[in-house]
Amino acid sequence: MIRLILVFLFLVTFLLVSIPIIGIELIIGHFSPMTMKKSSLAIVSWAFRVITFLSGIHLTVIGKENVPTGEPVLFVGNHRSFFDIVVSYPLVPNPTGYIAKKEILKVPVLSWWMKLLDCEFMDRKDIKQSAKVIVNAINKIKSGISITIYPEGTRNTTDNDMLEFHKGSFKPAQRTNCPVVPVVVTRTREVFEDHLPFIKGQKVTIEYLPPRRYNELEDDQKKNIDKYFHDIILEAYQKNK
Repeated sequence: MIRLILVFLFLVTFLLVSIPIIGIELIIGHFSPMTMKKSSLAIVSWAFRVITFLSGIHLTVIGKENVPTGEPVLFVGNHRSFFDIVVSYPLVPNPTGYIAKKEILKVPVLSWWMKLLDCEFMDRKDIKQSAKVIVNAINKIKSGISITIYPEGTRNTTDNDMLEFHKGSFKPAQRTNCPVVPVVVTRTREVFEDHLPFIKGQKVTIEYLPPRRYNELEDDQKKNIDKYFHDIILEAYQKNK
């Protein structure tokens, strides 16, 4: 219970204090958009590191050298917890937007930060809107912004290790040929979701697998790109679990 209270108090304090900071970031962005993106990344990464510490998470990172730093990438990974984003975002080397569900737009301040950080908000029930989000993600990668997407489409709350991947999640990689970096996160659900509403300290592992480009895949892998990445992430997940 103590960890939950500490995380809640810090989060509320950060969001309130950061309101004028967002205004400053917008002013910076008027003159230098990339400076704004980098400073926003640093601020939010710091906040997530504090939450990770207060939650008692002991993080092990494997394969960080597999993440390209000189070009935008598409991060794809499994999704079992809200803490997937908390522990992974501070590790991205360059400005990175996340594909999130549209409901987060209702959360004040948090959604403002996410907009500054090039996040896109998807309505899973609206096919046309979802397609537009993917097009926006493609354009962001072309402009130098990395994108993180969870191809399962939602948090996995089942007893299965992973849900099936949606093929459309890989359109940004097919259209831009950017590196696809598989991200494997284990034991984040044991921090929070397995025993709501309490937060418990846990050893969490993030593994970055070697990047793949679409044009380097074999024909069968291109045809079944969703299953290809699903299987290599699942294999690493089961190994780390």
